[in-house]
Amino acid sequence: MPQWLNDSVFYEIYPQSFYDTNGDGIGDINGIIEKLDYVKGLGCNAIWLNPVYDSPFMDAGYDVRDYKKVAPRYGTNDDLVRLFDEAHKKGMKILLDLVPGHTSDTHPWFLESKKAQKSEYTNRYIFTKSVWDAPPQYRMMCGICERDGNYLVNYFSSQPALNYGFHEITHPEWQLPCDHPDCLATVEAIKDIMRFWLDKGADGFRVDMADSLVKNDDEKVATAKIWRGIREMLDKDYPEAAMVAEWCNPERAINNAGFHMDFYLDHHGNGYSRLFRYGDDEGNKGIFNPNGKGDIKNFTDEYLPAYELSKNNGYISFMTNNHDMPRMTHYFGMDAIKLAYAMIFTMPGVPFLYYGDEIGMKYQENLVSKEGGFSRTGSRTPMQWNSGKNLGFSASDTPYLPVDTDENAPTVENQQNNPDSIYKVVTDIIAIRHANDDLHGNGDFEMIFEPGKFPFGYKRGKFVMLFNPLGKDSEIEINAKGAKKVYEIGTTEVADNKVKMSAQSFAMLEF
Repeated sequence: MPQWLNDSVFYEIYPQSFYDTNGDGIGDINGIIEKLDYVKGLGCNAIWLNPVYDSPFMDAGYDVRDYKKVAPRYGTNDDLVRLFDEAHKKGMKILLDLVPGHTSDTHPWFLESKKAQKSEYTNRYIFTKSVWDAPPQYRMMCGICERDGNYLVNYFSSQPALNYGFHEITHPEWQLPCDHPDCLATVEAIKDIMRFWLDKGADGFRVDMADSLVKNDDEKVATAKIWRGIREMLDKDYPEAAMVAEWCNPERAINNAGFHMDFYLDHHGNGYSRLFRYGDDEGNKGIFNPNGKGDIKNFTDEYLPAYELSKNNGYISFMTNNHDMPRMTHYFGMDAIKLAYAMIFTMPGVPFLYYGDEIGMKYQENLVSKEGGFSRTGSRTPMQWNSGKNLGFSASDTPYLPVDTDENAPTVENQQNNPDSIYKVVTDIIAIRHANDDLHGNGDFEMIFEPGKFPFGYKRGKFVMLFNPLGKDSEIEINAKGAKKVYEIGTTEVADNKVKMSAQSFAMLEF
């Protein structure tokens, strides 16, 4: 396990929307390099970089055409290596985004695989026996290739699924077992891509759709076996490299598959959703909504068992948001968001901050889809740096996506020195986290008070975090004698046997 993860706070950068240095309207790698000091100033000492590989951008780069080439719009391979080098000089790590489940339909492997003539790539993808063979349980593209067969897709129609085999063979005429040489060759091809970038200075990978490799693998047994093999490669040859899974199942991703981290994703009705997003199917809004009436037990019943099962093997990663979800501003006001972020950055595991969340960027609704974004497009708009043209993102007249046109749009410029900003809360809490081992990724964790009650709290070593997400004043009975108030949001009064908390408030106490 790379030791650096224990004190890591990641910043997710969507490269096309971060900072444009050459005036073409699209963010680039040089822009990221220029802003490394800004990211480090947040307290983030690691970056997850969304895909920068060559692509036709039917799915914003998650349709890879060449895994070993940086897309020209972002720069060159040399630029990416320079990013690694500059980050490392500042004590920062960079994770690239690995897309192992599928490629673009313009990838050279697929161009060979779809030909009628057999080659070493014929089984790199999954084709049925004939064009008339299209089992309805699979997502596939029918009748568009020279080859007599239909191919399975992992997501969009332009993303053919790579062939790692089938755990359960239901159509032996075209399904291969996982140990077939051609399926093993797919695994080796992904390992080769990983080695290529690790040798150039990458510090690891966030793995897209990590559970999507082997088909007919409901329990993900065969998929986990592949990842364990990859983890063995890392442990042997790149012991400081890290992987985080887009999986949201720590027992499978961390314990079984060997990932160092697993994202706690927003799945409707799960613990994350009930904390920070929709709430529940009965109409109760998220727990941090002042009118939410949510039950913290809906979170703890899910999270605590997962934490206990995985805490000795890896980290559950909370995130403020990512490129696939509406920003938290879509659901909560600024006061509620401050409390939510106070929780995210004081929980165990390795937290992730999505670009722009530190200044309260909006989810921009009703935008025309860009590069396969669809409903996700509103969370991918340009970073808002200052009051200049395109809010400082680009000098172009046609930026990648429109910036927020509200005259009160938050920017780094107008939020950095605002004592009442989300930016201040984020930077303050992250700084406290770094300064105290008890608040690092593997520090102890214990929920306190009766589950389901509000306010609620938890203990991490010598620190106790107390939250009152309600829209009214409240108090907590707690033996606080001798406690020191380290940080607060809102107003909190500490007495020997109770803590009074104003509406939507947070207190961190040190004992």
